[in-house]
Amino acid sequence: MREDIEKRVILAAEIMIKYNATVRKVARTLGVSKSTIHNDLTRRLMYIDKGLYRQVRTILERNKQERHIRGGLATKRKYLIKKITASF
Repeated sequence: MREDIEKRVILAAEIMIKYNATVRKVARTLGVSKSTIHNDLTRRLMYIDKGLYRQVRTILERNKQERHIRGGLATKRKYLIKKITASF
C-alpha cells in the first residue's frame, strides 16, 4: 500500500514538472482528487524525494501567483461563449 502511494506521489510530481501542470490537471490525469494530489506534493513528496519537491514547490508557487489571471481568463471565455451561442 505504501509503495503505491509513493509511486503515485512521484508520478504526480513528474507530470507536474514535465507538463508544467496545475494540481487540478494532475489530479484529473491520475483520477484522484485535487486534495490528494495537493497533500502528495506538499507533504509526502518532501520525505520521498527532496529534489523533486523543490522543483514542484517552484511550480506550485508560480501557479499560486498566476491563479487570479487564469480565473479572469476563464470568466472571460465563459461569457464570450455565452455571447456567441446567444447570437445563433
